[in-house]
Amino acid sequence: MPVYSEQLRLSTQGDGDAVDITFRVARAVHAAGADHGVASVFVPGSTAAITTMEHEPGGVQDLDAALERLIPAQGDYEHNRLNHDTNSHAHIRAAIVGPSESIPIEAGRLQLGTWQKVVLLDFDDRPRERTVLVSVVS
Repeated sequence: MPVYSEQLRLSTQGDGDAVDITFRVARAVHAAGADHGVASVFVPGSTAAITTMEHEPGGVQDLDAALERLIPAQGDYEHNRLNHDTNSHAHIRAAIVGPSESIPIEAGRLQLGTWQKVVLLDFDDRPRERTVLVSVVS
């Protein structure tokens, strides 16, 4: 069972930045030469996440607003108090959304819905340089 791995490097703005990485993941699938299999997309770090969603301004804004209602940036957090930090909300949001997605590959293509995109979410409270790991198993 061959495995192809690629690292995607990108800059984010933080504060809920939602970056569509679908094209870059699809390029990795193509480079792997995978006809059938699965693409695993993973972001190392505890303040970012990977999800699939309709990546359009309204959907991104709605997700950000929902997460702000659930996990406000200006909460009373032990992490912030104990570590003299300001990004506890980012850790919690990333833990809830999760660091990875697995996407089936059929006929050399990611099996995503019509409007579904692979999205990196950076919840940290500052811009970051992120690496996303793509592993294609075929």
